[in-house]
Amino acid sequence: MGTLRDLQYALQEKIEELRQRDTLIDELELELDQKDELIQKLQNELDKYRSVIKPATQQVVKQTELHEHQRTKRQAISAEPTAFDIHDLSHVTLPFYPKSPQSKDLIKEAILDNDFMKNLELSQIQEIVDCMYPVEYGKDSCIIKEGDVGSLVYVMEDGRVEVTKESVKLCTMGPGKVFGELAILYNCTRTATVKTLTNVKLWAIDRQCFQTIMMRTGLIKHTEYMDFLKSVPTFHELPEEILSKLADVLEEVGPPLKAIYVHKCVLCPAGF
Repeated sequence: MGTLRDLQYALQEKIEELRQRDTLIDELELELDQKDELIQKLQNELDKYRSVIKPATQQVVKQTELHEHQRTKRQAISAEPTAFDIHDLSHVTLPFYPKSPQSKDLIKEAILDNDFMKNLELSQIQEIVDCMYPVEYGKDSCIIKEGDVGSLVYVMEDGRVEVTKESVKLCTMGPGKVFGELAILYNCTRTATVKTLTNVKLWAIDRQCFQTIMMRTGLIKHTEYMDFLKSVPTFHELPEEILSKLADVLEEVGPPLKAIYVHKCVLCPAGF
């Protein structure tokens, strides 16, 4: 009888051991599924940024070579060529669309939260806010289609959208998010598809209006810097071309034009 009880006890131990192993296997399989999902998500994000960075870089390099003498520091966010001067742009009248204070704040915060637009001048952001006009889409509508030529950038005010690339879901977005900015920043085709999950309310601005704001603000700032540099006795003997390049790398610290410094650069290897 003692032997039978020993065998029963040993059998129960084996059963418990197997049960624990099954539980461990289930836990490991769940963890593996989660890691596979994370890997797939990261791969999708990597593909997304590769598709963005490569054409953007190519555009920037190309335009830098062709239009270096026209590009200012803040204009560098746009890879499109600039063929206007300050006198032409100063007479351009930009559209204005009234908005509630809440809508203005939402658009501004969305831009400041966007990796590609957060370094804009506050004056540029304010003009963008003023120029954005309202757009509405119903549920299950396609706002942006991957591969299409785009000319609008949007800010979500109400509703939700789904973003996909090559039919793979990347994310969902709600109010306070910018999308479609790459097409107007880098003049490239749409890199993803955006469809509505609900009725949505958006604010939009077109490329032409956006580029006018970028060029006008950049040229005004460049002109201010040139005037400042010409007023500095140390720079009196420098040619116009050198002053222009110096103006490109100037940065303000504190009140406008009160404290300005120049980074170490090719023109001035030793710095100032």
